[in-house]
Order: sequence, then C-alpha cells, then structure tokens
Amino acid sequence: MADAELTPTGYIQHHLQNLTVQVGEGGGFWTLNLDTLLTAVLMGLLMVVLFWLATRNATAGVPGKWQAFVEICLEFVDQQARDTYRGPSKLVTPIAITLFFWILLMNLIKMIPADFIAKPLELLGVHYWKPVPTADVNATLGMSISVFFLMLFFAIKSQGLGGFSKGFLTAPFGKWMMPFNLILNIVEWVSKPVSLAMRLFGNMFGGEIVFLLIWVLGGAGILGMLGGAAFGFGWMIFHLLVIPLQAFIFMMLSIVYLSLSEDAH
Repeated sequence: MADAELTPTGYIQHHLQNLTVQVGEGGGFWTLNLDTLLTAVLMGLLMVVLFWLATRNATAGVPGKWQAFVEICLEFVDQQARDTYRGPSKLVTPIAITLFFWILLMNLIKMIPADFIAKPLELLGVHYWKPVPTADVNATLGMSISVFFLMLFFAIKSQGLGGFSKGFLTAPFGKWMMPFNLILNIVEWVSKPVSLAMRLFGNMFGGEIVFLLIWVLGGAGILGMLGGAAFGFGWMIFHLLVIPLQAFIFMMLSIVYLSLSEDAH
C-alpha cells in the first residue's frame, strides 16, 4: 500500500503492523511475528560478532580502541551485577551482559526512521515490517518469561525443591494461612515478569508512536516539515537517554529478581 493513499492514522497503523506468518492451520496462538523474530535474532548475532571482533586481536598490553570500549562496557555491567547480586552463581554476569547489550541493540533500531527500512522492503514485496523488536509485547514477554524460569531455577537450586515449596506455602503469614500465602506468592511471582515486560514494551511502543506522529507532521507543508525536524531532533536526543536506560532497568531488575529468588523466607 503506497503511503500517498494513507491518511495520517492509516500511515501510523501501517507502520505498527507486524509481518506475520501462521504456523499450522487456524493461526491464533501460532501466529508468529516474523519481523520481530528475525530482527531480534539479527541483533543477537550482531552482538556476538561485535564482541568477537573485540576479542579476535585482544592483547594484554595497550588495547585497540574497540577492545578498550568493549572492555569498559563489560566491566561496567559486571560491576553492576556484582554490586546487586550476592549469591554464589557465576551465571548472573553472563545473563546481565546478554540482556543489556541485546536489548540495547534492539532499542537502537528506533533511531532509524521507519520509512528508511519500510521503503526498501516494499521494493522486495514486503509491505509490513515493524522494525523495533522491543516495541512488540511478544518479544518483551518472551525475555521476561525466560527471566521467570531462571528465577525458579535459582530458587530451587538455592533452597531445594522442599525448601522452596515450604517457603511458597508458609511465607509470609505462617502455615495456618496457607491459602492466603499461596495466592500472595503466586501474584508476587507472576507480577515480576509481567511488569518487567510491560515496562520495556510501553516505553518503546510509546516512543515509536511519537516518532511516527512527528514523521507525519513533517509531511504537512513547509511549517510542518520545520516543526517535524525540530520535534524529531528533540525527541531523538531524549531517546538517546531512554534507549540505554530501558536496557539497564531491565537488566538490573532481572538481577534483583534472581537475587531475591535465592533468599529463603
């Protein structure tokens, strides 16, 4: 569908439409957002390649610029993980590094104007492509659910299955209030991944809508173009802070949740 045929509302809705593929008959739950999956995997591979380039010619002497930059970033994340997590597991720092840099790269796609990606893809016959994976609630829920299972793993590994079950049923009100303890703990455990996913999704999706609104404003004559350029520049500067901040918040809350899951009641 050509942009010239779209109203401003239609233009925004068009760019917020995912490229989907149905697995099996009927679609429904098995309708996959192909653009989210492909872009997320691509950013994950890019992260691995960037780290590999830093370690390919690593030296113990004076490091190159890229090696020095990567080392500073890794040391920063490692220090945050060490300051937050006090448990014995050595998996926390790799988990924190993966979450922070993967989410950061996915968020950074937001800085590319939507049409810069959509127009070339339209020439290839792809008419829908939502470029920012973290603006898709399926992606953020997928990551937060992974953190949820890690929380269960850390809790059971630390307390044992019996200790975890006992704490789940008897805390915080004691064994005589077991039904209330169960309800409270279920709500507490479920709310953590849900809030983790919705916080990241809400910020990225809201930012995506504002960028599209500014882009639409740029098509409303000379004044609209000047206003769109001014607002777009300001919003872009603001998002240079939001993009790494949201990755950092997701990482830090994940570490906090993993640390809390090991604490016996």
